[in-house]
Amino acid sequence: MELRNLITFTHVAELGSFTKAAELLGYSQSTVSFQIKQLEDELGCLLFERINHTTTLTERGRELVSYAHQIRALTNEFKDNLAKDDELTGHINVVAPDSVCDEMINSHYIDFHDNYPSISIKFTTADTTVMFDMLDHNEADIIITLDNHSYNKDYIIAKEQRLSMHFVARADSKFAGIKNLSIRDIINEPFILTEYGQGYRRVFDKELAKRSLEITPVLEIGRTDIITSVVAESNMLSYLPDFVTNDLIESGKLCYLDVKDMDIEIWKQLIYHKNKWISKSLKVFIDYVKEKEFSD
Repeated sequence: MELRNLITFTHVAELGSFTKAAELLGYSQSTVSFQIKQLEDELGCLLFERINHTTTLTERGRELVSYAHQIRALTNEFKDNLAKDDELTGHINVVAPDSVCDEMINSHYIDFHDNYPSISIKFTTADTTVMFDMLDHNEADIIITLDNHSYNKDYIIAKEQRLSMHFVARADSKFAGIKNLSIRDIINEPFILTEYGQGYRRVFDKELAKRSLEITPVLEIGRTDIITSVVAESNMLSYLPDFVTNDLIESGKLCYLDVKDMDIEIWKQLIYHKNKWISKSLKVFIDYVKEKEFSD
């Protein structure tokens, strides 16, 4: 059985398209079709049904997916073990919200690079739904979510942590120091929030909807560094994870508002697909992130 045929098969299965798999692999579509036909002839079964320009796995095809991933993982593991023990190279695709990317790059990237100079990292920002789709299509090696607690048998949670969230305002806000505020006390104030429908913003909006409330922000932007900067210089309010605002709270530029009736559960989770091959370089990165980005 040709390993390259199995690799082509897994890409067609993940992408649901012969054309997309061909583009990804740098093959012609006829080459992909030929390799799948070779595999089907060798196994004596149909792996894909092609109806009205749609490509779906047959029952036998779904069974083969799991075996194919295991074979690819074992092959990659063998290749990895052939390398010298001190040779850590590779490319890692990380997908996370803007705030997490900013924090990781600003706080820890240089240290990681100094320790592992031959490991390259690509950071991509995306919403939680898109992140899981990228995991499913092997477009992301690992994701970090800021959202409701997620669990699915197809994913491995390498580390997780519940986050503290607060409403924030500039230090001399009219709400500073007031105890036992209600969300209704601030609902009509000007808000600057992260983008609609993404991560903890979506969870926040759902919690407001339960109370028949809604906030229409005067500004929406994914960059939390810009949000905190604007809040510190204006009368606007925001709702952010504490790791985003800690430094400005400690420096006296922002303050937490004592809003007692909005306790939203947001989780930070480090996740990869159960079928993902964990190379030495990826394991090093996962262990590094667990230590540096998740405090107990």
